[in-house]
Amino acid sequence: MSSFPSATYNAVLFDLDGTLVDTAPDMVAVLQSLQEDHGLEPAGYQDGRCYVSNGAVGLLRFGFPDRDDAAIESLRLAYLERYADQLCVHSAVFAGLDALVDRLDSNGLPWGVVTNKPQYLTDPLLVALGLDQRVACSVSGDTLPQRKPDPAPLHHACQLAAIDAARTLYVGDSSRDIDAGRAAGMGTIAAAYGYIAPGDSSANWGADVIANDTQELTQIVLKAVNLHT
Repeated sequence: MSSFPSATYNAVLFDLDGTLVDTAPDMVAVLQSLQEDHGLEPAGYQDGRCYVSNGAVGLLRFGFPDRDDAAIESLRLAYLERYADQLCVHSAVFAGLDALVDRLDSNGLPWGVVTNKPQYLTDPLLVALGLDQRVACSVSGDTLPQRKPDPAPLHHACQLAAIDAARTLYVGDSSRDIDAGRAAGMGTIAAAYGYIAPGDSSANWGADVIANDTQELTQIVLKAVNLHT
């Protein structure tokens, strides 16, 4: 495990799906139900999980590989309607990260979320998980005209939370997260435990540090913000 010098950073931003929150159980379940409705054998959970960070379209292209763009768009609308009704049945903060954000909170260090998930799904998910009053900022995929990998959402998050990008860590489970973080001038951590498609590798994203699991992520973050023991 590589790490940052101690006391280099004083704020942390997280991607949402596959980084801070394990939303795959609910998102894959919706895909499986749609597949069943269309007479298809439901995808295996572990296979579907790999595509969750690519959102509804990525999941649907995996689950319905023979459908054209028009069919995928129709499926996307059906998917999102169904998903909004079961947004947080089994989704949960990844094990161990609840303790990490507790530690940040108790030491007055701001943390927030920057995701490409649309706001009408992000906000109720944060409410359901009891995080909405704790985040210093929450930036969704439609908050601005730009989305990750553009750094604009990360810069906007810094403005909302009154934090300095150069002293902020960004944690994400896709290359677009790391690209955005680097472009924003932040320290970047690749969440290798997240939703990574076959053939992709966090080692290829150019992150400053790779966290293979949430325990390792916790150690990396706490050292970087000078809270390690």
